[in-house]
Amino acid sequence: MTGRLLRRREAIFALGAGLGAIWSVSRRGASASAAGTCVLSPEQIEGPFYVAGEPFRSDITEGRPGTSLRLKLRVRDAMTCRRIKGATVDIWHTDAAGDYSGVNGATSTFMRGQQTTDGIGRTVFTTIYPGWYPGRTTHIHVKVHVGGTVVHTGQLYFPDTITDAVYAVEPYAAHGLRSTTNAADILYASGGAESTLTLRRRRGVYTARSILVVQT
Repeated sequence: MTGRLLRRREAIFALGAGLGAIWSVSRRGASASAAGTCVLSPEQIEGPFYVAGEPFRSDITEGRPGTSLRLKLRVRDAMTCRRIKGATVDIWHTDAAGDYSGVNGATSTFMRGQQTTDGIGRTVFTTIYPGWYPGRTTHIHVKVHVGGTVVHTGQLYFPDTITDAVYAVEPYAAHGLRSTTNAADILYASGGAESTLTLRRRRGVYTARSILVVQT
């Protein structure tokens, strides 16, 4: 009986050790996966239409028509993978007709805005699906500031299939067929795939998500 009891205890101990090893491997795998999400977001040019001092606000539409879009952005530190609280994120993009505000002498501010990240490193913008203009695929410009220093300048892109569906209806349809897809865009070739937004649609509203990994 003693021998059988010892063998049973040994078996239980071995099982526990095995489960512990599996848990440890799983933990290491989870950590590796988490670290993998913290690759620096691709840097891209600011472009000619940036305007400093954009208004702090979440809704940047100013009543302009278009397909509703909620843009959810999180900011993380590339070294630690931790979410960054208090970073300033500003975005700008065209309206449905492919026009930027605040350029060529205009003082308008539609489709421009900035926010400070909350305790979990998040900002949420209410906007519309951007339009297009000749030579570029559909995109949103983004800039991240930490402690008053610009730590990231990039562009966010959209899946072509979704863009085609959005542009088939008004007010986008009135602008005609777009001239450039992602594959044909010269900037998309250098980091566009990594900067393409994840989108979901519910009740006519698209929600787009992206994690901006920056070097502070």
